[in-house]
Amino acid sequence: MTTYRVTTESGWVLGVLMDLIAGDAREILLAIGVDDWAGLRDRRRFVAYISFGGGMDPVWLDLFARAARETTGRNWPEPFREATRALQSHLVALSDRTVERIDPHWIDDVARLPEGRLDHIAARWIDLIDCEECKVDPEEKPMLRELAGDLLSFCRRAQDAEDVLFAWTI
Repeated sequence: MTTYRVTTESGWVLGVLMDLIAGDAREILLAIGVDDWAGLRDRRRFVAYISFGGGMDPVWLDLFARAARETTGRNWPEPFREATRALQSHLVALSDRTVERIDPHWIDDVARLPEGRLDHIAARWIDLIDCEECKVDPEEKPMLRELAGDLLSFCRRAQDAEDVLFAWTI
């Protein structure tokens, strides 16, 4: 798991653990409920998995979508927060994580982003994080660029998944 240590303007180090998992929702919830985080990486069980580590804020995914819209001139993907819905299940209670279902249209929209624009999207994303959320250390920028590519790859693999869930905790 990669950890991004980014400090906000007020000096806070962000500490939200966030993961996106694609596959059967019940199986995902069971794995989360028993803290089988290694199992979530098993491509035989789950279509796709990405961990954002412990240094991001969910707002950054909104900023990623905004960067994509601004650099491609398209009106999609929508803000990430608008694409999430609370998941109601007794299995969610097994974990300290909040679990939300992601609208498949958001996944499809990110998957459709042109590979040739990824560097521009990532650069704009980093600028937005730096300007609107927190100061990004120059040493962290290559990792965020890599994360943008990982997010695009995740969405491409997750397009045909039964469900895509967002699990996070502070």
